[in-house]
Parts: sequence; structure tokens; C-alpha cells
Amino acid sequence: MIAPHPEGGAPERCGLVAVVGAPNAGKSTLVNALVGQKVAIVSPKAQTTRVRLMGIAIEGESQILLVDTPGIFEARRRLDRAMVAAAWGGAADADLIALVIDAKAGMKAKIEGLVETLKDRREPKIVVLNKVDITPKEKLLELAVGLQQALEPEAIFMVSAGTGDGIADLKTHLAKRMPEGPWHFPEDQVSDATDRMLAAEVTREQLYHQLHAELPYDSAIETEKYEERKDGTVAIHQQILVARETQKAIVLGKRGARLKEIGSRAREELSELLGRKVHLFLHVKVKPNWEEDRSLYREIGLDWVD
Repeated sequence: MIAPHPEGGAPERCGLVAVVGAPNAGKSTLVNALVGQKVAIVSPKAQTTRVRLMGIAIEGESQILLVDTPGIFEARRRLDRAMVAAAWGGAADADLIALVIDAKAGMKAKIEGLVETLKDRREPKIVVLNKVDITPKEKLLELAVGLQQALEPEAIFMVSAGTGDGIADLKTHLAKRMPEGPWHFPEDQVSDATDRMLAAEVTREQLYHQLHAELPYDSAIETEKYEERKDGTVAIHQQILVARETQKAIVLGKRGARLKEIGSRAREELSELLGRKVHLFLHVKVKPNWEEDRSLYREIGLDWVD
């Protein structure tokens, strides 16, 4: 039975869109732009997204469930394999797959391989050429023609997730493509991520922003304690896990200044996102083989992959 909108009128629509692509294509920025606020962390570093996070966008009578997946790349480590599995898992049973491509970078080998894989999937597909504001028009047209021939998507959109160009048209198309059915989430909910998961992601984003190339991917955030206090504030205790002592020194900085700045920025953003005062306590721990800790995978929302 099709559920009418609570206020009457056209029936509700609700569906799942899997946002896939290579690392650094701008998937998280695109999801944030479609939702209208931040739900996924963004960094210039590739492979920032590690988990399947759902952004919830609303357009008219349609609720669009956007699965922001980790970038699909050649997996070498266990963590890499878990991230790629999460990406393809996010595409399972999707009503629509949106392949996001960095238009400026163009068709590299990893994109060609991804296109070949997507050819065999039964789900309807669209292509989103991102970063068009910094891509020559001739290159955009060449890309569009090549992708239309290779993948035969139902539509190709040219957008800039960073500036917002083309986002409205893309959102309108997604809304129309959603199947009729009741909304799965309340109107004011923008993500399925728990506050605990959001807190870990915000701190991890600050690691990327402030340490740039100094810290490799051998780091993770483990939330030891998330406590809602009687005074309405929340206390969050997190461990920043790194693989080596030298990395711990980088995160701490001179006399702990870098860690203090990471905590300050993360605390400020979390207070804004959660709408209340946050007490954030950060510690750095050296754990050489944290990638082999099954419990940590559960903590960060990934499945264990052998």
C-alpha cells in the first residue's frame, strides 16, 4: 500500500542511492551538498571515508537515502579490503547507483576498471561528473561521450559539489527516481550515523586536516566512553590509535600543542553538530597491530574481512 504524505497530496517516495567512485572523487562533499548540511567528513586526502554513512536528503515528497561509500580502490591490507567490501555492500539492493567521477582527473585505469564492473550490475545507474568548475569544457564533453558509450547510464550530470553548481538538478532527478513508499526516517533526521560514530569521524577529520601528509593512514579513533550528563552536556573520551611511537609524537606535537588543537577544533564542531556543550578528552595510544583488532572494526562500522 502506498502511503500518502501526512499533509495529503502526492504519495511519498523513498529510495536508496549508492554513491560510488574512486578515492577523492568528492563523494562525501556531494552527499553533504545534497543533504544540505554536513553528514560525512571531507578531506583533500584520498580514502578518507572508511564506513558506510547514510545521508538523508528530502526533495518534495521524496526522501533520498544516500549511502556515502568508501572509495573503491585496489585493496592490499585488511582495512583496505574491509573498506572496499563496505563500498560494494553499500551498492547492494540500491534503487540507483550514482558513479561519481573527478572530472578534472579524468578516466584513469581505476575508473575504467570500476566502469567495467558496474556494467554487469543490474541496478540503474547515473554518472555524476564532479569538479566541473575546474575542468575544461572540452574535457567534460569528451568524458561524457566516452562514459555514455561505455556504461550507457540513464543520465549524466555535471556538477560542482564544492560550489553547488548543478546540485539542484541532480537532486530533482534523484527525487523523481525514488520508488513510491513511506519515508524510513523522520523529516528532521539527516543521517543514520549515531552520535558516537559521528564524534569519532569528526575527530578523525581533524587529524587529516591538521596533520596533512605527516600522518599516514595508520591511525584510527576509538571511542572509549560516550556519556550524556545530567546538565545536558556530553563527555566523550577517545583514543587516537597509531602504529608507531614516531607517529604518536607527531599527533602530540610540541608539548602536546597539536593534540590540544585537534581536540579544540573537534570539540567546537561537535558542539555545533550535537547542539550542546561537549567535553572531549583525547589520548594517543601506540597500537602496532590495531588493524587486526576485530572489536575496533565493529567500533568504526566495518565488517571483518578475511
